[in-house]
Amino acid sequence: MVEKSAVSSQQSASKRINTPLAEDIVMSLRIGDMVLVNGLIVTGRDKVHKFLAHERPDKKDIPFELHGGIIYHCGPIIKKVDDAYKLIAAGPTTSMRVEMYEADVIKTYGIRGIIGKGGMGNKTLDAMKEYGCVYLHTISGAAAYLADRIKNVRDGWKIEEFGAPEAMWLLEVEDFPAIVTMDARGNSLHREVENISLEKLRQISQNE
Repeated sequence: MVEKSAVSSQQSASKRINTPLAEDIVMSLRIGDMVLVNGLIVTGRDKVHKFLAHERPDKKDIPFELHGGIIYHCGPIIKKVDDAYKLIAAGPTTSMRVEMYEADVIKTYGIRGIIGKGGMGNKTLDAMKEYGCVYLHTISGAAAYLADRIKNVRDGWKIEEFGAPEAMWLLEVEDFPAIVTMDARGNSLHREVENISLEKLRQISQNE
């Protein structure tokens, strides 16, 4: 069990950021920064990204404001209770699944933040640098805990067409925890770790 004092210490060391994200806030974030996200975010997995990138729906046809927003790579478990939606679990999906689409989504819809796990590739990193966007790595294997940071399911889009896990959901979050691992200046913690690992492997191979 995590002690309250440890949680409080982590929260005090984190930067609270609010959606929609302003450009200056995005540019102020650096890899390694811990953040707590507050406000409205949207979910999006493979089908949503493919639809946005290939079909390019007009912004007025999307019921949620994406400009300045954060898209969460997540296929949430959501139940409809009476006339409301109840979120059960909301863990991150591996982000590289949508690498082929993300740069176009950032460019076309003005996305300022991405939440997921595992990081993304150079195409997305270049788009983040060009258009001002950050990647926020969140906790894997903690879907129930993260669901507790989601205070409300506001609405859903493409639910019947794509199915609940693949639909786009508008979520209200409070102190949603993440760490900046790709920033808007072209830095990637994932790439740095990969380079260090490759160098270690090279050294091991030479010593054999």
